Amino acid sequence: VLNTIAKLGGGFDIVSAGELYRVIKAGGDPAKCTFAGVGKTRDEIEYALKQGIYCFNAESEAELHYINQVAGELGMQAPVAVRVNPNVDAKTHAKITTGKSENKFGIDFDQILDVYARVAADCPNLIIKGLQMHIGSQLTNVDPFLEAVQKVIPLVTQVTKSYGIEFFSIGGGIGINYKQSLDSGDSAWWQENAEVHPLTIQAYAEAVVPHLEPLGLRILCEPGRFMVGNAGVMLTKVLYEKRGSAKVFKIVDAGMNDLIRPTLYEGWHQIVPLKQPANDTVEKGDVVGPICESGDFLAQNRELPLVKEGEYLAVLSAGAYGFTMASNYNTRPMPAEILVEDEKATVVRERQTLEDVLKGEHIA
Repeated sequence: VLNTIAKLGGGFDIVSAGELYRVIKAGGDPAKCTFAGVGKTRDEIEYALKQGIYCFNAESEAELHYINQVAGELGMQAPVAVRVNPNVDAKTHAKITTGKSENKFGIDFDQILDVYARVAADCPNLIIKGLQMHIGSQLTNVDPFLEAVQKVIPLVTQVTKSYGIEFFSIGGGIGINYKQSLDSGDSAWWQENAEVHPLTIQAYAEAVVPHLEPLGLRILCEPGRFMVGNAGVMLTKVLYEKRGSAKVFKIVDAGMNDLIRPTLYEGWHQIVPLKQPANDTVEKGDVVGPICESGDFLAQNRELPLVKEGEYLAVLSAGAYGFTMASNYNTRPMPAEILVEDEKATVVRERQTLEDVLKGEHIA
């Protein structure tokens, strides 16, 4: 997936040395990478500098001074932008909002100009390249984006005038359609009842671009989920059906270790049978996995077509925050990953074996 995006000219927002290493191995250009995250270590800063990343997006004044120290010890200069926290409510799930004062991300709006001034005066090993913000993820309304952009633009203007920055990063967060993801693959669907559809990239651009163009700066954005979310599908096999006094359970072979969004974020994923149902009969129940927790579910109280043991379900919109958040919980091997392009299917990640899971573990 990264290789496909890299070949199309895309850059990458990373939050660890591991992600940078993965991007480089996939053919990505480190000079098109911005390094975000509140807890960059010395090893990560050194590695990113030596690989020639485009910019560090610094999240605190202490981090800026530390990057300056590391760069100086290496005899290098580090390109930096400062992330501002605009205190704008993204109106999304509490665990994925990132632009309010109580969130751990960025520097308070009212402090940002003083931080730039101190960095310019005290950090000779830093090159101030930009200003960055990111208010949250899975936004389906343009209003929070517009509010944040309009609030931060005067800051951008002042910072540009004082320090000659070259870019303004408006972050990411453009949401996708989870509840009707299968239908939304048809362009005709978007023409009907357009007012109730999630935010489109066109509506987003029409709202923010007129405010950004007069800045005359390079504008960066991070539409990761929007690009890959609905492109990914997780396939799972129905192992058993259990009819209890309170519920019907469809027990499948994929669990919260494979797709944690329903458990972690109450994320809703459309689930459809691979085999065309014999009729339109539906039944309400839970789709649950094999993990030893009651929180291990893919859907709850969901009306689904009748499916038999041994048949397969497709869990849609699994391309973002799916495999990348998967784990070996309960010592369960990771599934295979297959890339499909036109009629060609390629295994791009092999299914783990138990030997793979235990690799690197030793008895003292």
